[in-house]
Amino acid sequence: MCGIAGYVTDNLLDENILEQMVNSLWHRGPDSMGTYRNDPYAGGMRRLSINGIETGDQPLFNHDRSIVVFYNGEIYNSPQLRRELKAKGYQFRTESDGEVIGHLYEEYGTKVFGRLDGMFAIAIWSVKEKKLILARDIPGEKPLYYSQLPNNGLVFGSELRVFKQFPKLNLSLDYQSLWDFPTFLWIPEPSTVYKEVKAVPRGHYLTLDHTGIALHPFPNRFAGQIAEASSWQDLVDLTRQTVTDSVKSRLLSQVPVGSFLSSGLDSSIVATIAQQELGNLTTFSIGFEDVDDPYHGNADESSAARAYAKQLGTKHHEIHVNGDDFYQALPEFCDYGDQPFAVSSGLGILFVAKAAREQGIKILLSGDGADESFGGYSWYSHLNSPYLSDSTGNDELLGVTSFQNFGLDTEMRLRAMSRYKAPQRAWAWHYYAAEEEKAALFSREPFSDIMGSHRYFSDYNSASQWSPETYVNQDKNFYLPNEMMRKLDKMTMAHSVEGRAPFVAPSVLALAEQLRYKHMVKGEVLKPVLREAFAGLLPEDISKRPKHGFNVPIDHWLKGSWSGLMEETFSMDSALSKMGLVSKNAGSLASQMLADPQRLNGHTLFCYVMLNMWLERNWIR
Repeated sequence: MCGIAGYVTDNLLDENILEQMVNSLWHRGPDSMGTYRNDPYAGGMRRLSINGIETGDQPLFNHDRSIVVFYNGEIYNSPQLRRELKAKGYQFRTESDGEVIGHLYEEYGTKVFGRLDGMFAIAIWSVKEKKLILARDIPGEKPLYYSQLPNNGLVFGSELRVFKQFPKLNLSLDYQSLWDFPTFLWIPEPSTVYKEVKAVPRGHYLTLDHTGIALHPFPNRFAGQIAEASSWQDLVDLTRQTVTDSVKSRLLSQVPVGSFLSSGLDSSIVATIAQQELGNLTTFSIGFEDVDDPYHGNADESSAARAYAKQLGTKHHEIHVNGDDFYQALPEFCDYGDQPFAVSSGLGILFVAKAAREQGIKILLSGDGADESFGGYSWYSHLNSPYLSDSTGNDELLGVTSFQNFGLDTEMRLRAMSRYKAPQRAWAWHYYAAEEEKAALFSREPFSDIMGSHRYFSDYNSASQWSPETYVNQDKNFYLPNEMMRKLDKMTMAHSVEGRAPFVAPSVLALAEQLRYKHMVKGEVLKPVLREAFAGLLPEDISKRPKHGFNVPIDHWLKGSWSGLMEETFSMDSALSKMGLVSKNAGSLASQMLADPQRLNGHTLFCYVMLNMWLERNWIR
């Protein structure tokens, strides 16, 4: 695990530039640093040593040092790949899991990436070809960004802070990204907050050579290793085996392993398998002030987690937090979000990662990804509602209605949403700011040429394309990488901890492709296949327990102890106001939205709070 950075350019640069770029990623790799230069290429990394601790510093090379590798992540099938390569005559100099990458590239070329079961952001430099290859894992666990330079040059890095260290790089704001941000709480990839910086798409590799830059997808080769289930029991058995194998493979480590444990189904499956394998797992849960949460009831699950940790026999730690703790952490949350980011549950991950690092834990296993793959979100049970059978509705509704309208009962929300066209309905299921709300809060001029955020759901325009599975797949392909994987990576790496998510292994994602709505919702039961697969492993109260997410009561705090943030954000002295990004009456509109008894607007407004904070810390000089 590390952070990587580098560039390809014919311009003469101060040698300190590379070191500054790499060292901006210190939090991703405090254990060591490595750099390499071979004009016109320069690359480097900060390392968090987990495997090959004594010999695994980067760069890593092939046999004649003509292939140079920097990478961030873990290759979980590296023991198998190493055996295969040794049988072909390849020799290894280190114990690093990443050393297989250079040899595999020599053997298979760019087909190497489909052979890797892991999370990774990879930079390969071919000395003989003068060619750079950047690659990113299939689920998008590890971030990787790039910016084109004149004369066929390029800058890349694990975080956007890298690009601020490169001289004279155009880092103008992308107003389209700012517009999309309050809808989703994050900026959808491949866009970033900077117009000239893009994310390498997940499951893709980028090539740069004398012909220019090109992006290429690579296949999930692990899909061919997943059998087709012919019955419900086959699917249950296949799920148990695939998930179990994934968890076991993600225990690859020469340092102690920890795990999130909320006592919910997903984290309990991961922690139970890990404890059975390791026998000395350290678990962490967060104890939260017991504020009533409109999504799931009271928020604190720490007592249930404590009880199950005792039953498992793990070394358990509880981190107790409240609104004041989270308030004090907002600048840190902002900085390590790297670009505007407002997924408030990430604050909990930030505190757990800090506690884990203090206990000497460098790895945290997570249950993220199970809900998207197996059908775990509460609103999935409404996807077959008779109110939604007609998807030819119109956009002319009075007011805004989405699942955030908790002042309306579920039937009324479904009736209202049934009149939306499919793209708007996809937004309404679980996203935040509506287009008309943003139009009222943002100034008109900077956003005169933007496109609406519903364009991310435009594939579902026709009635024939609508189905419950359509929306579940949307979550799997859009929400999961952009929110869940980004949140886990950014907030764990803030404290030099590696977050691992077994439920997004390529094999598990391939299995999820077999699932249909009937496998994800059975009556009122969500994730029935996953529950049944592990019913014999978990206590009944956990295997049958309804989902209870970690939802931060943003509305409650913005109305109370965090109200000063609202005043700062929409004041005349805020960055948003000085830069002309919000309307003159945005403050009064925000107050009305927050007081709306029908609709929860706290997360929408928290986006403006975090955008303002990010601008003040990164843009206003």
